[in-house]
Amino acid sequence: MVEQIAHIMTPLFHRMLDIVVNRLIPQAGVGGSTEAVEYVAPKTILLAVGVLAALGILFGVALAIVAARFVVKVDPKVEQVRETLPGANCGACGFAGCMGYAEAVVGNPDVAVNMCAPGKSAVAEKIAEITGKRAEKIEPKIARVFCQGGASLSRRRFIYSGVMDCTAAVLAAGGDKSCEFGCLGYGTCMRACPFDAITMSADNLPLIHPDKCTACGKCVAACPKQVIELAQASKAVVISCHSRDKGADTKKKCQVGCIACGMCVRTCPVEAIKIDNNLARIDHGKCIVCGLCVKKCPTSAIKDHIPLRPKAFIDPAQCAGIDVCAKVCPVNAITGDLRSAHVVNREKCIGCGMCEARCPKKAITMARPAAAVAPKKSREKEPARV
Repeated sequence: MVEQIAHIMTPLFHRMLDIVVNRLIPQAGVGGSTEAVEYVAPKTILLAVGVLAALGILFGVALAIVAARFVVKVDPKVEQVRETLPGANCGACGFAGCMGYAEAVVGNPDVAVNMCAPGKSAVAEKIAEITGKRAEKIEPKIARVFCQGGASLSRRRFIYSGVMDCTAAVLAAGGDKSCEFGCLGYGTCMRACPFDAITMSADNLPLIHPDKCTACGKCVAACPKQVIELAQASKAVVISCHSRDKGADTKKKCQVGCIACGMCVRTCPVEAIKIDNNLARIDHGKCIVCGLCVKKCPTSAIKDHIPLRPKAFIDPAQCAGIDVCAKVCPVNAITGDLRSAHVVNREKCIGCGMCEARCPKKAITMARPAAAVAPKKSREKEPARV
């Protein structure tokens, strides 16, 4: 089609150009057909303008024909999905920006609707409505820093005075930090975050703000030491260390590093922790987020990201006095006689939820301290869980 239009228009263009150059514009000088004069006839000017206008119209029509012939049709659903997406273009979905994901989720039945990390569940549900796909439940994730050895708690091998960037510092013998697995603290992750969810603490460690973090993974990719990972937000008890050094070496380099002493392994009531390659690891499939290991760790290498833990509350109207809850409580926070309502010592309760899971009468709820001040008359209005 394009070749045919070019074949027709090329001789026409040459012909009109010949008329403008040789007929309408006076030729002056050696070999010229006329002498140079200061006056040009109005008829000549009008004819030149008419020829140029005709050329403009002709080329405009040709471009319109080509555009109509090779137009790329866009599915309206793609535009709807694009407008639904937050527009961060972070690439966490694995596609080239929001438009790339919109085209893929509409055109490819195998692309899930919940791949937009910044949009979370709300955006996934809207995309599912537009595409007719099923919106599966999304487990919220968050970026977490697996290092607590800031400037005051860890040692440096040398004084680094180069570019204040972690990637640049790594080029200098792997970085200036004694622990080769630790955070260098020069803020590369903070500058990589497109949502301003990371700030640097006074101790040169990145602080991730949960309310702003979208789990896009930009900071994970930017960290040359790989001390930042995406983790399930609900699994808030983590081994905040990546050191594989032996315990004695870790102690020399960092005050809050994991020394693989095994105290957490022996403390865990569900056997969710094991020592692997000189580092304690938590199996989050088993972990009940009780926080007992946090209290027992001698170096504070285990971090609890739950700012306010819920407390167990027993509804005396539903409690049948079965002492299963008292037997499973790891801190002996529940007391009471058989066949009489039991009570929870709120000072001892660590909010692990083991009693709630085992209570056969469903008389126990886990509630925030401010909410669990009085018994609930109905299970329909039970306090919000954490």
